[in-house]
Amino acid sequence: MSTRFRRGLVVGKFSPLHLGHEGVIETARQACDEVLVLSYSLPELPRCAAAMRERWLALRCPQVQRLVLDDARLARLCSERGLPPRQLPDNQAADEVHRHFVGSLLWDLLQTTVDAVFTSESYGDGFAASLTRQFQSRQPAHPVVTHVSVDPGRQRRPVSGTAVRAAPGAWREQVAPEVWADLVPRLCLLGGESSGKTTLAQALAQALDTVWVPEYGRERWVELGGVTMTPEQLLHVAREQVAREIAAAPLAKGWLVCDTSPLTTLQYCLIDHGHAPDDLHDLARRPYDLVVLCDGDFGFVQDGTRRDEAFRALQQTRTIDALQRQGVRHLVVTGSVEERVAQVLRALNG
Repeated sequence: MSTRFRRGLVVGKFSPLHLGHEGVIETARQACDEVLVLSYSLPELPRCAAAMRERWLALRCPQVQRLVLDDARLARLCSERGLPPRQLPDNQAADEVHRHFVGSLLWDLLQTTVDAVFTSESYGDGFAASLTRQFQSRQPAHPVVTHVSVDPGRQRRPVSGTAVRAAPGAWREQVAPEVWADLVPRLCLLGGESSGKTTLAQALAQALDTVWVPEYGRERWVELGGVTMTPEQLLHVAREQVAREIAAAPLAKGWLVCDTSPLTTLQYCLIDHGHAPDDLHDLARRPYDLVVLCDGDFGFVQDGTRRDEAFRALQQTRTIDALQRQGVRHLVVTGSVEERVAQVLRALNG
């Protein structure tokens, strides 16, 4: 492409982000001095929440400016600019509603314009024309916004977000590993110390013929000689736990069984230090498709790596409170390992 642009724009739901999207973004990056990637979706689509889309874009497209919006983030942006609140347009709204929203967002909230939009869609010409009208109504000398069409026939990347959502497994080669890992259904086991999480994780992996992700926090605690970890060390534990989930996802057959989550790590940090890094709070909101809470309905077993029964009870209480605050529904399992496996399988099949 011989034409060089000052600032380019790519807009999409990216639900999920696939290699076709990445091709459009990379084309824009090669053609522009700056690129803004804007993502919004109302309603948000399954397994593609704003925080997840933001993480995908940060991992896969770190060289571009990214703005991923939901209603809360848009409200915060309006407040920061001292402007009246506004709402995201519904996904089914008319094209011109979305075009006006993007133009207003650029001019009023971001105080910028673009001179090119990059799409692989038929609406691109109309989108560029609408932005031109909006910008020139405010700044008559603003140049015409160019539409750059990228692989409109989907020859290089025959994929769409709708197709991936409908059958993720069929499109695995068209989705980056970091994104694919979030599309694999994840079953998370929570519970206080000596509540049977690890034993249940192994049993469920066997019953589901899949893989499980062990609790990294215990491994790290042993490596450090059993000392109380600092908030920074616990943040590392949470990040590594997620990284191991991502690494294990391609091996899963259906469900991926996760022995604990960053929410448990956050509880250790808050109990031991009274505070936690913001990034750890964010990681603790990582979504799972099914959250299972193992009840402490049997005697506490001290294996040399645990505290005591009172601490287990405190963990249970705090975990339940955190799940309720986040609005996360969860399944409480009780009884023997076999009974717990049966309870989970019924939930999965129901």
